[in-house]
Amino acid sequence: MTQGARRTPARRTVLGAAGAAAVLGASTALPAGTAHADEARADGRGHGHRSLPVPTVIAHRGASGYRPEHTLGSYRHALDLGAHVIEQDLVPTRDGHLVCRHENDITGTTDVADHPEFASRKTTKSIDGTSLTGWFTEDFTLAELKTLRAKERIPGTRQENTLYDGRWTIPTFEEVLRWAEEEGRRRGREVWLHVETKHPTYFRSLGLGLEERLARLLRRYGRHRANSPVFLQSFEPSSIQRLAKLVDSPGVVLLSGASSRPWDFVQAGDPRTVADLVKPEGLRWIASYAQGIGPTLDLVIPKDTSGRLGTPTTLVRDAHAEGLILHPYTHRNENTFLPADFRRGTDPTAYGDSFGALKRYLETGIDGIFSDNPDTALLAAADFSAARD
Repeated sequence: MTQGARRTPARRTVLGAAGAAAVLGASTALPAGTAHADEARADGRGHGHRSLPVPTVIAHRGASGYRPEHTLGSYRHALDLGAHVIEQDLVPTRDGHLVCRHENDITGTTDVADHPEFASRKTTKSIDGTSLTGWFTEDFTLAELKTLRAKERIPGTRQENTLYDGRWTIPTFEEVLRWAEEEGRRRGREVWLHVETKHPTYFRSLGLGLEERLARLLRRYGRHRANSPVFLQSFEPSSIQRLAKLVDSPGVVLLSGASSRPWDFVQAGDPRTVADLVKPEGLRWIASYAQGIGPTLDLVIPKDTSGRLGTPTTLVRDAHAEGLILHPYTHRNENTFLPADFRRGTDPTAYGDSFGALKRYLETGIDGIFSDNPDTALLAAADFSAARD
């Protein structure tokens, strides 16, 4: 059977609808007690992140397993599949607009290389200590970026997604906020967003601070309250601390490999590593200004030397003890992204035992998970919830 026969858009939609129905009761239903989007905006009262289903399925860069990431097409497809929350990553343009790209390097996610008028913009930069050569959002005005079209980031793995190359432009975050309001009215429910500030220390050094720009937009669209349908996330704790002084929206500190250090720590001379932050005292410090953490899945269940899942750590228990929710990242269906014991066959682009892997992760007690394939994650969440009942 070919990949195309194995993974058709129709089957994805069916899976997504089934998962949403199982978890939410209907593909467009809300958890009990969640206000209609218009009502929540009118009185300023949402029901907050604790009203979300658990496990919460967060569409990583939208439904990026099926559409080019960070496009309105990817975001809309994620909602259609039933995702509870849609993720955006924010980087600035030269003229200070916030746009949705996973990185400021847009070489692999747009057709910028096909635009001869921008050939001279190709350059080499050091971003958070890493040398990168390509085209960067901070060297373009918004009007210039809008002449580009989005494309699939990993076409070798997700060839089917290249069908949609060139269909969508790069969205601004303000466009996404308007889109979320419109979708909320149309679907009769709040559209939750999970918004990341990318490389905030780097951009602040360029005079393009992200937090103030983000806070202004959140206030403009009424998503600045503690019960607003939005999470704010960053790999730099100081960015979440800064945002906490500007808005009351819940913050999430992202955590990468145990031996790594957040870039703002590096710049400030703070010797702590992620391994320090996941200790009880580190989690207590995070809980003093944030409501959650977004650890890499390896911090929840480490892999052994063969790449197989080992014994869960105490991170879930320790974080919950401090009142923190956990939204680890990232689930993907393809063999190349799965733990070795859940890969099937030798084709790295083929789907493995994604449900088996998700079951192991959900059994740890995490509150949600970022997924490129939200329909798969919804079905796994439904299986997990049914097993508990």
